[in-house]
Amino acid sequence: MVVGAGIVGASLAYHLSGGGRPVTLIDAGLPASGATRASFAWIGRPAVSDLPSAPLRYLALEEYRRLEKELPELSIRWTGSITWDGFDGTGPRIDDVGALEPHLLDPPAAAVHHPEDAAFDPVATTELLVAAARDRGVRVLTGVPATALDHRAGTVNGVRTTAGLLPAETVVLAAGTGTVALCSGIGVPLPVAPSPAVLVRLSAAPGLVRTIVATSSLEARQLDDGTVLMPVAYNGETDQAALLATAQRVRDRFAACFAGADDTKVLSAEIGWRPMPADEEPIIGRPAGTHGLYVAVMHSAITLAAAAGRLAATEILTGAQAPELAGCRPDRFH
Repeated sequence: MVVGAGIVGASLAYHLSGGGRPVTLIDAGLPASGATRASFAWIGRPAVSDLPSAPLRYLALEEYRRLEKELPELSIRWTGSITWDGFDGTGPRIDDVGALEPHLLDPPAAAVHHPEDAAFDPVATTELLVAAARDRGVRVLTGVPATALDHRAGTVNGVRTTAGLLPAETVVLAAGTGTVALCSGIGVPLPVAPSPAVLVRLSAAPGLVRTIVATSSLEARQLDDGTVLMPVAYNGETDQAALLATAQRVRDRFAACFAGADDTKVLSAEIGWRPMPADEEPIIGRPAGTHGLYVAVMHSAITLAAAAGRLAATEILTGAQAPELAGCRPDRFH
């Protein structure tokens, strides 16, 4: 059983399907209705990394290429990315930024360019994974909040929900920040805190932004229909008025940076409560001392979902340890 139908849970359910065991996917709401919905959904891999999760991160793009072949309806925009002005990034540099972004009003003299980077619609992609999992026999239950783990003598035997007890041989928690409470209920601490970020959607003329643009003061990418996605830091917004004020400031910043953006309008602004492990590294695996439980909680969930879903599903189905996940184990905190 997989708890949580965000991008990670959907990927896990899809990769577990067809493995010879019954699979159920449950969520308190609809697929992608949590942090996934408010994601910028930029996927890439580090040029160089000494992080414990580096072996997993290096797989990110290839795993999405694989999913493209398996799911022809998956729509990924392989636009590449450009970064500059203090944005954390290493890689090949280009001198003609204007050639990649002709509408940028004040292009820098040079920028870091990752032509392999991509992005997608996180809601549509999650829904596609859930539909594919359902087609392969996964039972999908939406509107069913998990309230507690059924735990006896060190073994998790299922999930207690508002619809009753759902037994399971293995419970996989991919419920983002909700995973913390479910684990703490059986004495398994997870050092994960909610990390809020705001995603602003703008309506603009199509074609203004060609790549994924990221600087210390502006991040933006554009969809085919003209919708511009811009993530910004959370600044304590507590109501819609504050969110809309933030969105208007973001809109004005965008209009000042791109030619032809004067008519840009705010479509929406929302807060995504991302699960952030204490060391900002993914937590993937079986907590020590508890049988029948597997956790998959991470930041960069969009980037890592395809790779983490396949590797974690293989571990669950076969019992074999994936070396790429060695640096992500929950026991590192003890």
